Amino acid sequence: MSFFFFSGSHDAKLDQKNRFVLPQNLRYGLVENGALEFTIGLGIGGCLAIYKKSDIEKIAQKFLENVHAAKYQKFFTLFFSTLHHTSCDKIGRLILPRRLKEAVGIQEEIVLAGVLNKIEIWPKEKYEAQLTGLIEGTDKDLNLAQLTEEAFALLKEKDEPCTCSEK
Repeated sequence: MSFFFFSGSHDAKLDQKNRFVLPQNLRYGLVENGALEFTIGLGIGGCLAIYKKSDIEKIAQKFLENVHAAKYQKFFTLFFSTLHHTSCDKIGRLILPRRLKEAVGIQEEIVLAGVLNKIEIWPKEKYEAQLTGLIEGTDKDLNLAQLTEEAFALLKEKDEPCTCSEK
């Protein structure tokens, strides 16, 4: 079996019942042990995230090690109370829970972004604004050249020289 990761982006629209079609190539990546089951929750930076069932189980197991740490209680409450375990219907539609939709400001149009081990669901306007700001260099918090260099530096082994341009 080859290594699978989510990538690419897809536009979608919510219908009157807050449903959208999850593209087949993204659904394929969520199937585990012959079942299409996954979890939708809050993501980072103003999006939602779809996690594979096995990934959310690993996250929960790790968080259980710190379940009584006071500094994480608000995060645990918000993160786990907004997780929704779900699946798609026969034609690939899934329902976006109202609370999650409102939390990130989704209206009707969304962008589904494959991001390694998860699928992010962005309000279309927010996704496009961030993409444009990153590419054009107008987002003061995002510098494409610097972020690319730092991300590729993560790939080097500890004792291996970096082949990217280091300063």
